Formats: sequence, structure tokens, C-alpha cells
Amino acid sequence: MSEEWQTQDQQQPSAEAAGPQPDTEAEETTAQPTGNGEIDLHAELQKAQAAAAEYLDGWQRARAEFANYRKRMDREREEHTQVATFEVLRKLLPVVDDFERALNNLPPELADHGWVKGVVLIRDKFQGVLQSYQVTEINPLGEPFDPSRHEAIGADNNAEVESGHITAVLQKGYICGDRVLRPALVRVAN
Repeated sequence: MSEEWQTQDQQQPSAEAAGPQPDTEAEETTAQPTGNGEIDLHAELQKAQAAAAEYLDGWQRARAEFANYRKRMDREREEHTQVATFEVLRKLLPVVDDFERALNNLPPELADHGWVKGVVLIRDKFQGVLQSYQVTEINPLGEPFDPSRHEAIGADNNAEVESGHITAVLQKGYICGDRVLRPALVRVAN
């Protein structure tokens, strides 16, 4: 018997002599030996492919979320820019009105004065700025009243104008695209 023990001891090297041993638990979770002691490579490949597919799916979702975030931020930035632009344009409208009133009440003897010509050029520059932003005038005289574009401040008994139509424009309105910057102040026929 001592010979049997001796031959077994001689056939198996000691753990110290063989060097560090691999972690048997990790080996069990990653590589399953088949009945004849070989590792089932097909099962391992399937596990690796499943993990890769999971990682790819997570990466694609994160990428799509970031793309959606970027689009949302671009859209919000565009909306903020548009709102700020509309506010600035809205604040310029009274200045344009003042130039119009001043030039409409100009005495005829000053019409050829150089200073007046300079004022006309300044008004034209303001109107050019408005045109560059596609701001158009609302002048609804004779049109039906539209509460989304007009603000009624009075009513007239006018037999010449159909009821519900505008009889007088007291202040021009302006639109930019489909958005009303300032409604026109009007009087409406009864």
C-alpha cells in the first residue's frame, strides 16, 4: 500500500511546485467541461455573444438618448432665440410708429430740408431691419374683424361698412411669419 500512495504522490505535483492555481469558481462560471473533460466552447461563445449584444443594446440606447437630448436642446435654443428676437422687434415698433407720425405731420416747407431727409433715411433703416426678419404690416381696413390679429377699441355705426368689418385702423399691427408681434388697434362696424 505504501507503494500505491507513493506512486500517486509522485504522479501529482504539489500545489506549491505547480505555481498559482486558477480560480476554480471562475472556471466553473465561464468554462463548463463536457463529460469527457473538454470545455464547451459553443456555450461559451453564446454567453459572450449575449453579453456583447447586451452591451451593444445599452450603448445604442445611450447614443439615441443623447441624440434626442441634443435635438431637444437645439429646439429649445431656437425657441429661446426666436422669443428674444420677437421681443426686440416688438420694442422697435413704437420707434417706427414715432417716425411715421413725425413724417406724416411734417410741415411742407421743411420737406426738402437735409435734416428731414436724414430722418427719413433712419426710418427706412428701421423698416429694413423689420423686413429682414419678414415682419409685415397688418393694415386691415375694410376686412372682417379677426380677434387673433386685431384689437377692437371701439365700434362705429357705419351704414357703408358691413357689420363686423373694420372701419378705421388707429395703430398698425405687425406680424412675423405666422406670429402676431402687435395686433392692429381698430374700430369695428356694428
